[in-house]
Amino acid sequence: MIYKDRFSGKTAAITGGASGLGLASAKRIAEEGGNVVLWDMNEEGLQQAQEDIPGARTIRVDITDADAIQAAAEETLEAFGSIDILINSAGITGATVPVQDFPLDSWRKVIDINLNGTFMCCRAIIPYMLDNGYGRIINVASVAGKEGNPNASAYSASKAGVIGLTKSLGKELAQTGVIANCITPAAFESPIFDQMPQSQIDYMKSKIPMGRLGTAEEVASMICFMASEDCSFTTASAFDTSGGRTTY
Repeated sequence: MIYKDRFSGKTAAITGGASGLGLASAKRIAEEGGNVVLWDMNEEGLQQAQEDIPGARTIRVDITDADAIQAAAEETLEAFGSIDILINSAGITGATVPVQDFPLDSWRKVIDINLNGTFMCCRAIIPYMLDNGYGRIINVASVAGKEGNPNASAYSASKAGVIGLTKSLGKELAQTGVIANCITPAAFESPIFDQMPQSQIDYMKSKIPMGRLGTAEEVASMICFMASEDCSFTTASAFDTSGGRTTY
């Protein structure tokens, strides 16, 4: 269900906004009256997203580069005057191998994008939210951060870190008008599947009591509640969208 004008006057910066969950969230927020600024490294994807979402602004930004993040934040503010919502959706899976075989460069890249990038985006944008006395931060974690997936140690560790970061951040900001939560989806149809073997996808699906994969739109629906003014008394929490896999 689309809620008309739910995000009227609000601006969302969305990392990983050119595809998958980031794009699905951007479309929903735009449909509900918000301004969306898509941060991504995928130039082709950004161009297509701009065509798909009238009025969207796109910025090519490397979220492992603190200076690039700061520049993107300033460009977003110049365009729309505020950043009311931050959705940290950018992420990669890394290698699908046991720990003893895990390439060091893959480990470092996963941690740098999934965890360090989320931290640096929060660090850059929170001051502007504090100045406004309002903000909604949604960090995309995973059930892998709660339970761990075999042969996905870097991804699982990075998403566990995102959950811990969010719990700390939400408590820090609890009396400021800025709310920070994370979402822990189970596997859902997404371009990130291109980064893993079918055997890993089948394993993740087998763990879901509903017996199916989720959709980006289902997860985006929860994100949009978390990004709205209706989410007013929940912070430092993990919202589950896992088809029953995790309920804590």
